[in-house]
Amino acid sequence: SLMMGAMLAYALDRFQFRLRGLVTALFAMAVMIPSVTTQVSIFTLVKGLGIYNTIFAGIVLYTSTDITQIYVFRQFMSNIPKELDESGMVEGASLSTVFFKLIIPQLTPAFATVSIIKALAIYNDILIPYLYMPKNSLNTVAQAIRLFVTDMGGKWPIVAAGVILILLPTLVIYLFAQRYIIAGISDGAVKG
Repeated sequence: SLMMGAMLAYALDRFQFRLRGLVTALFAMAVMIPSVTTQVSIFTLVKGLGIYNTIFAGIVLYTSTDITQIYVFRQFMSNIPKELDESGMVEGASLSTVFFKLIIPQLTPAFATVSIIKALAIYNDILIPYLYMPKNSLNTVAQAIRLFVTDMGGKWPIVAAGVILILLPTLVIYLFAQRYIIAGISDGAVKG
């Protein structure tokens, strides 16, 4: 997911092609569409691939990139001088070598920011396991908490303890990675 987002941001930022403005506009329009409205078409696709109710449904859906990743990577990419690419090309490096050896090391704060945001989103997700893997025994933690609540009521002390247990790793990750998140977002927002 991170590599796809970085490669797409590299292509949109560095290459000049005919439909570049249209592709960028389509990504901007995708932000305006609520993800819940696309679930019918995604469900049809998952069912057609034959991966409904398997762990592969979650893997395929979680490995796709999202708009947030593309914007964060693109903001960071715009701060990397294009002369770095040109100097690599002058030295005989291919586009893939320039990307993997010169650009990726410059994107370390962006990778830290995006990986933390993506990991916490997957950790707390309830929609994808509920829709695409309902009978699978592998659940996210939010899905596991839902098992303690029924139509007739819930085991609220267990749910409360589970919510605290779910909150602790998220809180620890945020406290240790807070400087990377804040620095990553603010570094990508400042152009200069």
